[in-house]
Amino acid sequence: MKTGEEVNEMEIDASKLTHKELNDAIRNCVLEGAERIILRNVYGQRYIGTRLYSPNPDNKVEIEIFGTPGNDLGAFLNGHRIIVHGNAQDGVGNTMDDGEIMVEGRAGDIVGMSMRGGKIFIRDSVGYRAAMHMKGYSGKKPVLVIGGTAQDFLGEYMAGGIVILLGLGNVSHKANFIGTGMHGGVIYIRGEVEKYQLGKEVGVLKLEDKDEEILEKYVREFTNYFDLGISQKEILSEEFIKLLPVSKRPYGRVYAY
Repeated sequence: MKTGEEVNEMEIDASKLTHKELNDAIRNCVLEGAERIILRNVYGQRYIGTRLYSPNPDNKVEIEIFGTPGNDLGAFLNGHRIIVHGNAQDGVGNTMDDGEIMVEGRAGDIVGMSMRGGKIFIRDSVGYRAAMHMKGYSGKKPVLVIGGTAQDFLGEYMAGGIVILLGLGNVSHKANFIGTGMHGGVIYIRGEVEKYQLGKEVGVLKLEDKDEEILEKYVREFTNYFDLGISQKEILSEEFIKLLPVSKRPYGRVYAY
């Protein structure tokens, strides 16, 4: 491990470490007061960022990852910041409570599953069931911004939060069952989707002033994080649609007597 001069920075070579060994090493860095941890040669180790306990709750750590982290990156993340220079696998931000995750590539399935707070920015596209069971609580509102597109069941059973799908790179949105079971939150989609692609639980609405403000805020953050070759103004100049649930209890008749 190496320690930087300006901040307490530590570095870990993950090339020969199992996922448990790597997470033990990260946890030890946090307990030693690290403010920034650089992980090199990551090759699929799981659960990175899930054990960042510190005796000082105000000690928030930045983890910079070079390589491809495995499943459940940032699961249960609570206020820390993770930057991935590459792709990520499934379950990014699983049950995340607070903090930020930025992925400079694509991510796999169930991104933001059961996410409760914080922000996730994925530069490219994601797999199936992104934002499934996303739900805010205690004044927190989770945010997921996807630069490309998503596979089927985006926002499935979504109960709260904000999802923004930007469709950059002229990708077409081919996902089906968008918003199936959705009963809270909002999904913004830049570009076109057909009615048959949507779950029966969502309706399409035009943007209001408050929606424009939300998009301006998070698209600005997105363009600040990534070198996209396209400006915030250019992204927002295209038409967006808004998806909202038509019922807060879409399965009430199934589970209530």
